[in-house]
Amino acid sequence: MSGPQESGVFTALRTQLQGAASEFAGGPDALEGILLGMVDDVDRAVREPLEIFPVCHHSPASALAMARRLREKQPKVVYLELCEDMAPLLTELRNCRLPVAVQAFAGEIDGFPQEWAPLSVVAPITEASAEYQAIAYALDTPGVELVLVDRSSDHVFQWDRANTSEAAETDGSPAEAEEAPKSEEAALHGEAVGVEIGDLRPRFAELEEHLLRHGKVRHWSEWWHQYVEVPLGDSDHDTYRQVMFLIGSLFRRLAPGDGSRVRVDEDRERYMWTRMREHLEATGTDPEDCLYVCGAFHAASRVEEFGVHGRSGAFTISPRTATTWQYGLIPSSHAAIEAQFGLAAGSVSIAATTWQKSLTRTRVRPYRLEGQAGARKSRAKKALPAGSAAQAPATDRLTGFLHQPPVLDSVDEAELLGWSVDIVRAARRNGYLASTADAIAVFETSILLAGMRDRAKPTPYDFQDAAVTCIEKDSVPGRRDVRRLVEIMMGGDRIGQVGYEALPPLARDVYDRLEPLGMKLQQRGVQRALLDIAGRPELEACSDVLWMLRRLMPAAAARPIMGERRLGERSIQESWDLALGTHQRALIELGYEGVSLEQVLEQRLRREAYGPRATTAGVLAAIDDTLLYLRSGRLADELGTHALKVLAAERSVDGAPEVLRRARALLAYYRTSRPELPAWIESFVKTGYAHYCTLLPTAFRDEDATVGQVAAMLGFLFSMESLALSLGCDRTQLELAVAQSHPDDPSKTALLWAAQVQLGTLSRAELRSRCAELLDNPLVVPSYPRYLNGFVHALEPVPGLADVVVEAVSNAFGRLPDAVLLPWLPLLITTLRKGAADLAPLLIREAGRIFPGRLPALDAWIPPWRMPQEDPFAASRAQRTATAPVGAALLAARPATCDAVAELLGCEDGWQQHDAPARPGAPLLSAHPATCDAVAELLGCDGGWAAAGDTAVAGAALTLRHPATAEALEPLLADR
Repeated sequence: MSGPQESGVFTALRTQLQGAASEFAGGPDALEGILLGMVDDVDRAVREPLEIFPVCHHSPASALAMARRLREKQPKVVYLELCEDMAPLLTELRNCRLPVAVQAFAGEIDGFPQEWAPLSVVAPITEASAEYQAIAYALDTPGVELVLVDRSSDHVFQWDRANTSEAAETDGSPAEAEEAPKSEEAALHGEAVGVEIGDLRPRFAELEEHLLRHGKVRHWSEWWHQYVEVPLGDSDHDTYRQVMFLIGSLFRRLAPGDGSRVRVDEDRERYMWTRMREHLEATGTDPEDCLYVCGAFHAASRVEEFGVHGRSGAFTISPRTATTWQYGLIPSSHAAIEAQFGLAAGSVSIAATTWQKSLTRTRVRPYRLEGQAGARKSRAKKALPAGSAAQAPATDRLTGFLHQPPVLDSVDEAELLGWSVDIVRAARRNGYLASTADAIAVFETSILLAGMRDRAKPTPYDFQDAAVTCIEKDSVPGRRDVRRLVEIMMGGDRIGQVGYEALPPLARDVYDRLEPLGMKLQQRGVQRALLDIAGRPELEACSDVLWMLRRLMPAAAARPIMGERRLGERSIQESWDLALGTHQRALIELGYEGVSLEQVLEQRLRREAYGPRATTAGVLAAIDDTLLYLRSGRLADELGTHALKVLAAERSVDGAPEVLRRARALLAYYRTSRPELPAWIESFVKTGYAHYCTLLPTAFRDEDATVGQVAAMLGFLFSMESLALSLGCDRTQLELAVAQSHPDDPSKTALLWAAQVQLGTLSRAELRSRCAELLDNPLVVPSYPRYLNGFVHALEPVPGLADVVVEAVSNAFGRLPDAVLLPWLPLLITTLRKGAADLAPLLIREAGRIFPGRLPALDAWIPPWRMPQEDPFAASRAQRTATAPVGAALLAARPATCDAVAELLGCEDGWQQHDAPARPGAPLLSAHPATCDAVAELLGCDGGWAAAGDTAVAGAALTLRHPATAEALEPLLADR
């Protein structure tokens, strides 16, 4: 691209580079074009009327140079490379403790693929960054305007979508996923897209490898610290700018040919210059009074829109989509910034330490927002000095910088010795057997490593390598290794915090509602909260908030230690472990969804219930949560009505166990808390009864349906049968469904037999005989554990079969030889543990009831199923045959009543004649006439006494004395 006419400022540098290229390459070639092109890029950026200030992401040298330049130039307008829609949030930084991140969040999207939701863009800000210096200067200096000129958050995903589509068309392979964060602090930004403000790193892998190898460093952060941060720390403004322009041009010209990424970079540059020209034209501001802060990569731009006098009207900014974006501040940390932007672990912490040391050494007074946590009171604001924004003519500073030898700083023995003593002390606290000798070894090794790497002064990275070599040795006794201890000692992973005033309304409401707990909830770490709800009823509202937070936030944010919440139950005492300060980001993002916890929870429950993948079990779970946390009968009835539609549309039984469990719980809750059942749950029982009857034959044959799912279906049918029949269902439908079921799987076959026993079509004796036949068949014995698995699952719908299951297991252990029993014993155990772990206690209790409790009684113990089965009525029938029955006169007087009782008791012997003398009984009635009168009064008989003969037996006197009593008993027995 043809640019403006070159100036003569860098003529000497061009001549030297051209000669060097000819000498190394043997003549003019691509190397000469690259070297001269870099000088042209620097020349062009330096001569731009609107001063460009190139920066690197979280670089102390950039922050130091920015603070110096702002105090010298005092610009009236600061253009900053940051998403333009984030501008209103920057004033809230004064209420936070850095580092924090400015976030744009969109939960419901419109115009993007739904699988992208939710969308999140974050821009982390630390105190040791040039961007923060510019923001603090612009916000706290009267008459200064801060203008964000980078693409909006919406355009970030618009362009990303276009690039993703192009990449898919080009190679058809998805982008390589980034490595997941390794720590909780590294995940503070979540899966957000980072806005790389001032990102400066070579995109040419071979170039980075070359720089690291010849620089004798391990990673890019160490190279940047050694060869850029240290030399530029004390440089003047012009030297800093030209060096940063040169580095940006080098990385840009040696970038690989990734067309999509290069086009995004160029579009961002066109976007920013277009916005700056629009602002200059709208306000009439002189470009000399402005400062443009951007990454060094974008400062050396070659697009035609570059500069105040660049081409206009060729680049069109597309409109934003209909997506609604929400904005806020979230906590950040050094580890999160390192993980998001691919920096070495501990590099941001070392940069923060370097920033503090540079301020002490150079005595530069940085800018800090008024009211910032830890900031001193600012002095009175001064008006901008007239003419202070004049920019001096550019001069060649690159030639001198590139020719000067490296600065050999003397070893700061006091600092290095302090590091050595501190790391040994930290290592001993963490379980290492370190001593004073190790401190001396670390000190000497640091100097030795620096000398081997051509450095006169050991860097923090040299010291880190020396500490690992001398202290760690062969094992790590604690949870932190020496490398991590050095990072902590150098400054640690500082984690920011968003102040109360900068929180969204929902987060502030949560803190206000939890204020009765009397705890510092914004403080990081775990705190124990004790709630005596019985003694302090006002804490019940706090309990409601905590349970909703438990439902909405990560599990570690609010973890109950004592107390639980179930349908129809309330705890009188609770104990919680709270870490709301640690999970402040999750609490803030809840504020993007609503203004109160109740609103957010209701929205989520509706999304779960009405989602395209909603199941009946999921809708019932939403109803359960509605009653537990919101206590909203209206929403529960609405979701219950929707559950009927979802149940009717399901064609599988995957969720049958969960449906059974939740339906039973809801039914028990409504029966105990309301005078009558809601209409939706009655309809649900009716619909579920018919639905599962229809699916039952198919489920028995379906290989994908497990025995537990089929058992849950039968459990729903049998446990809800009485209610379903009272609501109008027909039991014949269930009988037909069982009759049409013909399973092939042994487990389901045993389950079908249990269902037939429950329906009465199969007797227990027949079931026992079938189990005995299975053990007699050698071909079936290997599958016997699967039959037992079915019997155990049958305890869900038919719990009365527990004794039969115990008998089946006992017979197997008693009859089968060890050669057959031992091979399938592990299969039996694993099958029962995997498929019926929750039903095993019922089986164990039944076995404990049947088997003897002491070992000596086991030898003489006979199982109940092996004892001879006697007729319980045989003895009474023999006694009646041997002796005359009591009350013969009464029976003879009322034969119809006697026949009804005999039929009820199953006696078929018929009438017999007895001439035995009358048995005693009549004297008793005569001796206690009051008792007879009381019985007659109870039955409502008003008849008087009648004459009784001497031959009357027991009962005859009652009949003769109170004939109305006998007449009242007769129809009662005749009905049976």
